[in-house]
Amino acid sequence: MASSARVLVAGDTNVGMKRTHNEDAFEVIDEEKLYLVADGMGGHASGEVASKMAIDTLREFFKATSADPEATWPYKMDKSRGYEENRLITGIKLANLRIHENAQRDPKLRGMGTTVVSILVIDEGVLIAHVGDSRVYRIRDGKMEQLTDDHSLLNDYIKMKRLTEEEIANFPHKNVIVRALGMKETVKVDTRLDHPQPGDLYVLCSDGLCGPVTDEEIHELSSSTNDLKQGVARLIDRANQNGGPDNVTVVMAKWIGKG
Repeated sequence: MASSARVLVAGDTNVGMKRTHNEDAFEVIDEEKLYLVADGMGGHASGEVASKMAIDTLREFFKATSADPEATWPYKMDKSRGYEENRLITGIKLANLRIHENAQRDPKLRGMGTTVVSILVIDEGVLIAHVGDSRVYRIRDGKMEQLTDDHSLLNDYIKMKRLTEEEIANFPHKNVIVRALGMKETVKVDTRLDHPQPGDLYVLCSDGLCGPVTDEEIHELSSSTNDLKQGVARLIDRANQNGGPDNVTVVMAKWIGKG
C-alpha cells in the first residue's frame, strides 16, 4: 500500500539537439508513489527498447504486488532489508533479467542496456535505488546534494586517485558506465533511505542534464520557481542551450509532508 505522504511531481523528456531519437524514458506512478528515469544505450534504437522495458517491468511488478501482496516474487527477499526496499530491488533485478534475455535472443538488440534511477515514497521516508549514472539530487535549505553514486568509469578513476579538475574535464571516456541493466544476467542495485523534511525537492535526471549543465546551474534553476513543471522545462531548456548533446530527462518530486 502506498505511503500517506504528500508529494508533488512533474517530469518530461526531450530528444536534445544532436540525437535523432530519444532513448530516455521516465514514469510517474502516482498510485505507488514511484518515480523513475531510465537512459537507454545500444545501437539501432535498442536503447529505446531497453529503457522502455525497464519502466514497463517496474510498473507491472508494482501493480502485481500491490494487487496481491502474497504474489510469488522472482527473487528471494533479503531479510536484512525492509519489504518495500526488497520490492524495489526485485523490480529492478527483474527488469535487468528481461533486458538481458531479450538482448541474448535478438541479434538486433545485442548489447542493449539502460540506467535506472528511482525514488519510492514510503512511510519511513524516500527510498532511492539506482543502477548506472543517472542521478538523484536533493535540495534542502538552499543546499543541493547528490544522493546517488555514478556507476561510471570516470567516477571509479576519481575514487581511485585524485584527478585534477582539468583531468576530469578532459577525461576521454566520460560516457562509459560500469554498471547498467542488461549488461549481465544479475545486477547489483544501490539503495539508500533519505529522511525528507517539508519542502525538500528531489531531482531525478539522465546524464543529458548533469553532463552539459553544472550542479550550480541545476541548483539555481530548480530553486528558481515553485512550479515544478516550469522547473523541469527550465532544466531541459538549459541542457539544450548548452549544446543538448544527449537526450535529457528530468523528474522533480517535492515532499509536502505526512498525511
